Amino acid sequence: MKRKQWFVLPSDKELTADIAEQYDIEPFLAHLLVSRGITDDMEIEDFCFGESMLSDPFELRDMDKAVSRINEALQKGEKIAIYGDYDADGVTATALLSLYFKSLGVTVRNYIPDRNAEGYGLNMKAIKSLCEEGIQLIITVDNGISAFKEAEYIKELGMDLVITDHHKATREIPEAVAVVNPHRLDCASSYKDFCGVGVAFKLICALCGGDDEEMLSRYADIVTVGTIGDVMNLTGENRKIVKAGLSLINKGNNMGLQALKEVSGMNGKTLSSTSVAFSLVPRINAVGRMSHAVKALELLLCEDYEDALSLAREIDLSNASRQEKEREIIFQVQKQIEENPEILNERLLIFSGENWHGGVIGIVAARLVGAYGKPCMVITDDGKEAKGSARSIEGFSLYDAVSSAAPLLEHYGGHVLAAGFGMKSENLSAFKEAMYEYAKTVEMPFAQNIIDCKLRAEVIDADILPLIASLEPFGQGNPQPVFGLFAVEITAVQPIGGGKHLRLGIKKNGSSLSAVFFGESVSDFPYQVGDKVDLAVRLERNEYMSQVKVGIYIKDIRMSGTDDLRYLKSVRLYEKLRRKEVLTKKQADYLQITRQEVAEVYRYIKKCSVYKGDYDVLCYRLGDDGAAACKILLATDILAELGILKKDRDSISLADTEKKVNLENSELLSYVRGLVSE
Repeated sequence: MKRKQWFVLPSDKELTADIAEQYDIEPFLAHLLVSRGITDDMEIEDFCFGESMLSDPFELRDMDKAVSRINEALQKGEKIAIYGDYDADGVTATALLSLYFKSLGVTVRNYIPDRNAEGYGLNMKAIKSLCEEGIQLIITVDNGISAFKEAEYIKELGMDLVITDHHKATREIPEAVAVVNPHRLDCASSYKDFCGVGVAFKLICALCGGDDEEMLSRYADIVTVGTIGDVMNLTGENRKIVKAGLSLINKGNNMGLQALKEVSGMNGKTLSSTSVAFSLVPRINAVGRMSHAVKALELLLCEDYEDALSLAREIDLSNASRQEKEREIIFQVQKQIEENPEILNERLLIFSGENWHGGVIGIVAARLVGAYGKPCMVITDDGKEAKGSARSIEGFSLYDAVSSAAPLLEHYGGHVLAAGFGMKSENLSAFKEAMYEYAKTVEMPFAQNIIDCKLRAEVIDADILPLIASLEPFGQGNPQPVFGLFAVEITAVQPIGGGKHLRLGIKKNGSSLSAVFFGESVSDFPYQVGDKVDLAVRLERNEYMSQVKVGIYIKDIRMSGTDDLRYLKSVRLYEKLRRKEVLTKKQADYLQITRQEVAEVYRYIKKCSVYKGDYDVLCYRLGDDGAAACKILLATDILAELGILKKDRDSISLADTEKKVNLENSELLSYVRGLVSE
């Protein structure tokens, strides 16, 4: 696990006490609200008691025009097409409008483009086909705000267009009867954080005369899946919608979602926003990535449970196929790293391969960001066209980065933390170089581990669970709380789950607890019994035999007393050295490593035979608080160059050799020494 910069959110004891007293809530809950900046009276009322009303749908610019044109089409019996998208947001938005029109006795034509054959959004071929079917009105959901040429073509063919979208809008908008998008620069709506299905929901609220509660009682489950799937902020109206939607999902309101719960092993369980994000959403997305999203749409529209179950099983197979494609690409990425470890020293990581599956490269990029703590781009190249997907960390804008290379691209889009792009294959090398050069111009942030508050081991019991649950639903903008357990002693390290995970015994001040660390095996775990560590944990409800206990799940771990920033800056200096960039005199002087420092690293590795784990723990074992990480990394490189150590992707070990070597023969050491004489 890559070291992150830990950050405990600030709080205010006096304000916390005032809020707890004024609203008659537990001080613990008041503390969490304050740490998250929820201190305004209306925010607290809304967050804790959820009594706020949904905004008037007609606040959205052009909503009146959209409703007028759709009602005209309904009165005249015109043929209507819903033009959606292949992700969870687009599929749920298409299903929502289709179900609403069906409730009116109207059958509409649903169209979702093929991800691989057509790509995102309106396209000329599909428009022509819809025209030939006799469609007179096209309503887009989750797309259309950048479809300028396509909007002109629709008009030329004598059809009308109503756009509903939520993506970034420029001052210029396509020519359509109505363009409903909260991010229009001239839209004065009070709430902006809707995804595509959220905007579609506001549309049906407007069409039905503003009966929001009735629409919530019917369709909040579908809106919830799309909202969670598109990683929207679960604050304000989205929070109310998702609360209502989770209730419907758990009641089994929609046959398709109920069948999806069964095949994902969630039947009989109460789903939270988190479990929806990890069970239902990936399966809906998977079918659009691996085949055609129309199967997911059919599932959501299904009225017979056996038919829904058959579709859900087919979709589950698509999800399994998606997982296999991910594993294949990650294997190829790891192979590239093994062949060229220096790639990990770049400010941002770029991996490309021939004919990687374009539907999963975004997921792979996200996993790599989690593994290496740096912005990452994953690109598939078929020899003619290269398509990429990118994910970032807070503080580095991928949209700005990709935009800087616009002349090399055929298309691009996205936002701060995610972006997609495409180019001719011949431009791929130039694009990579442009990204590396752009990264030089930006002060690269460190990946952060945000902690809501510190906890004492003795206060962790079942009584804390309902207080945490009152903050639900969790998601973007309202993450599940993370708590810090500082300076606890490890008392046991035990394998669980067939050795794939482990359980730690910990204690402090006479209180003993156990915590689970998923994805960590005992053999790869660099911490030992007796170590004093800091843990970042999540607390969840565990119920067995009618007994409720607190489950403690480790999100991050570090040696207690080490300095994150000092360590991370030292590693960054090492990476700068390995990229052979110009160093200041102070930096060059600091990197001058002695024979004794190299020998200390060698002796430690020899003592343990094989070292597994990140370098922050190695620094601690060698008596360093992180400042000398650059030298320790440098020492392992020098020893590996001379054939004394062997460095693999996740371990350092003694090389199988007994030959004596001269440290002065190291080219890397000579290069470092030469820096001070230049």
